[in-house]
Amino acid sequence: MKWKKLGKIFNPKEHSLPNDCYEFAQSPQALVLNDFVRIYFSTRSKDETGKYLSHVAFVDFDKDLKKILNVSSKEVIELGDLGCFDEHGIFPINVIKDKEKILAYTTGWNRRVSVSNDASIGLAVSHNNGLTFQKIGRGPVLTSSLHEPFLVADAFVSVYDGVYHMWYIFGTKWIDDVSENCPQRVYKIAHATSGDGITWQRDSKPIISDKLNENECQALPTVLYFNGKYHMFFCYRQAIGFRKNKENSYRIGYAYSTDLITWVRDDTKVGIDVSEGSWDSDMQCYPHLFNCDGKIYLLYNGNEFGRWGFGIAILEEA
Repeated sequence: MKWKKLGKIFNPKEHSLPNDCYEFAQSPQALVLNDFVRIYFSTRSKDETGKYLSHVAFVDFDKDLKKILNVSSKEVIELGDLGCFDEHGIFPINVIKDKEKILAYTTGWNRRVSVSNDASIGLAVSHNNGLTFQKIGRGPVLTSSLHEPFLVADAFVSVYDGVYHMWYIFGTKWIDDVSENCPQRVYKIAHATSGDGITWQRDSKPIISDKLNENECQALPTVLYFNGKYHMFFCYRQAIGFRKNKENSYRIGYAYSTDLITWVRDDTKVGIDVSEGSWDSDMQCYPHLFNCDGKIYLLYNGNEFGRWGFGIAILEEA
């Protein structure tokens, strides 16, 4: 594929965000509406102890993705109550139109003691065009299980022929390496289906082959159908040393499928990579594919996991 980078289009430091958030605009995900495109992202505040909390915000762009029309001024979705799966943050959030409703599949996370955190997938619904969302319950719709022991997260949902398909990640192990200050996670991409978007059937098997090694971390799958195939973009990195060594940091990977089940990985066709001396010179992560007025776009984060915002590219050749 051939992508044309259009540059960074949103910097959270330049806007006043709700919940006293002041930096990070992670995992941008688009909701294409009649007259504009609403892009949701996760941003951060700090609690009374100085630890981060992740909140959801949005920015509205015109259909050309060049002009900012509005930035959310109120809380989009509340964090969970004491002890709930989303007590300490929601990151990321995947938003889709489903008949007369707008659904939000959230990744709620909470802090742990022996490891940094755990995560599960929740569901919320909007009846006001995506301005705010209300959770369908205090618990998750997808969480740890017998074969997915922790870190169930990063849901991306699409409906094909009346069936809800979810691509998501689950943790396979924690690595306690002497070079790191705390244990580091390993996670893989999996697939689940549902008849109602609430109750899910899953195989609990990785569906994307490893490129780096068995400890490759795969995150945030996004899937779009065009040119007779289902195309998946995701990001991947080494499990160890990814914060200090840019060669171990996130890059964008690619796979394709003709049946939504079997995926062939071929990163040589991804068509986008880091740019020297730019906002995405060290890493590219958290991709999101979407179609707007017949044009296919790719949203993504750059250096420091989206601390300085997100950018966009347009597909020129597939």
